[in-house]
Amino acid sequence: MAVETPICDFGWKAPDFSLTGTDDNTYILADVRGPNGTLVMFICNHCPYVKAIADRLSSDAKALQAKGIGVIAIMSNDPEYNTEDSFDNMKLFAANNGFGFPYVIDTTQQVARAYDAVCTPDFFGFNADMELQYRGRLDASGPNPAPPGARRELLEAMTLVAETGKGPSEQIASMGCSIKWRADAAE
Repeated sequence: MAVETPICDFGWKAPDFSLTGTDDNTYILADVRGPNGTLVMFICNHCPYVKAIADRLSSDAKALQAKGIGVIAIMSNDPEYNTEDSFDNMKLFAANNGFGFPYVIDTTQQVARAYDAVCTPDFFGFNADMELQYRGRLDASGPNPAPPGARRELLEAMTLVAETGKGPSEQIASMGCSIKWRADAAE
């Protein structure tokens, strides 16, 4: 079922976390914080919405990192729901898509709940003060890739955040597959 993210709650502060990456290192928010902002993404391996953008996600993340934006992707789905979201498959997905940023697993799903993440992909763009400035989409992609020449909304928004500390006032919500919650995950 396709789900849309809520509108941006400008100024909301990023919650910290401590999560294991596909490189077997542990990451906290300070490890990925960029001098000009930070992008926290909730993605997974099996979602057609994520698969449709994985290549552009990787290239746009590299462009943002060059602008001083820190980037991290978090996988919060219950891998029991779909084994394609297993930690071993996360390692393959990151390698196959050339991720130049940490891809970490949220096994307890507490981080997804702290961020109020609702779907994959779900983007949280913070300024240098770790205040939320973007909660929109990557581009016009859906479960299929966007047409050639599609506006790169996430890249534009986070470039604006890097330059001014403020995100765009108009943002189009991201759409994707709902997060697959564990049956025993606390609400």
